[in-house]
Amino acid sequence: MTPALRRTGRSVASAALACVLACAGAAVQAAAGASHTAAPASTALRTADGAEARLLEVYALIGQGRQAEALAKAGQLARAWPTFQAAQLVHADLLALRLPPAGRRAVEQRLQAPGAAEALRSLRDESARRLEALRHRPAPGTVPAQLLAVPASSRYALAVDVSRSRMYVLRNTRQGLELAADYYVSLGKAGAGKRVEGDARTPLGVYHVTSNLPARTLPDFYGAGALPLNYPNAFDRREGRTGSGIWLHGSPPEQYARAPLATDGCVVLADNDLRQLLRMADVGATVVTIAPRLDWIPQAEARAQAQALRRQVLAWNEARAEGDLQRWQSFYLPDAVRAGRLGQQRPALRDELAQTAGRGRPIELKDVSVLRWRDERQELMVVNFGEVPRGERTGASRRQYWLHAPGGWKIFHEEWL
Repeated sequence: MTPALRRTGRSVASAALACVLACAGAAVQAAAGASHTAAPASTALRTADGAEARLLEVYALIGQGRQAEALAKAGQLARAWPTFQAAQLVHADLLALRLPPAGRRAVEQRLQAPGAAEALRSLRDESARRLEALRHRPAPGTVPAQLLAVPASSRYALAVDVSRSRMYVLRNTRQGLELAADYYVSLGKAGAGKRVEGDARTPLGVYHVTSNLPARTLPDFYGAGALPLNYPNAFDRREGRTGSGIWLHGSPPEQYARAPLATDGCVVLADNDLRQLLRMADVGATVVTIAPRLDWIPQAEARAQAQALRRQVLAWNEARAEGDLQRWQSFYLPDAVRAGRLGQQRPALRDELAQTAGRGRPIELKDVSVLRWRDERQELMVVNFGEVPRGERTGASRRQYWLHAPGGWKIFHEEWL
């Protein structure tokens, strides 16, 4: 903490200011660390409207002992975003510094009310999460370890870091994924790791956006719109997880953002951030991974891991092309499920092998994407690819779920998209 902050801390007894001072000190340290080197492209927070950056600027000014400037900036921010409660809090705290002792004691007493105390804890937690995301930025040229190779049909991929209440939006380019934006998000009241319907937890895993719901079709509670996810996915169902209606959606009109743990399991963004996200999402294709903490790895490492896993899929296709039923069956777990159109049209491996051999032309795999997930017990990969008979231009798209089982990787669920 800076000398200016220590002096302020000694002269002000208000407990309401404790978080502001701590957060300001953290912001100063982050700013000081960034000033020693040229900031890489991924350093700055990238939100839709700049309100968060303005809030963090206020914290930095406090930490530098420039309280008059901080108060002016906080007042401007509070007026520009009257529903941004974290901004209103820092403005109120700065105003409290100017109260006489009797006035500060009266404020403190009002803040001891149960409802007020809980609201303040949530707002201070929100501020801490925002600052945590500023201090710990992804290194340039890194990607989340879950997103090894994203389908070409997905213009963007989304990665949620539960520990920092942060969603990272990555643009899918020919050179790989690159950070395009990142947003503060609110998650389930009971945290993450959904198991059953109604547990108020946000699921952990790898998902896809299934639809895009405009605001006009929804109650105001969902803000600017919603992007439902395919929870429970095939792995969730295999694990016996229940529940439904997990969405990415906006905030109600009376709140710029919600507390870090405030939803029934959905991932909730500020409305302007959600509006930006709605323009980026591709229904059926956009990948969303939600992890307790994201592990960022170099692009080269991601490509190498993806290539190793792709070899499993290519070996699967090779066995099919050779008409070797026994070898092809060895790629599947005994209880593997064929769902959707695939299950209806080719319910058995023997049937598919016969139909494939009857064509007389091998099937080539196109755009083999690889998503990876590890939990405390198991390792999973989700692969998507196109199946195009040689000499044709189009074909079906298949999604497979593989588990790392005794004997290697095995398929437990597959479907046509």
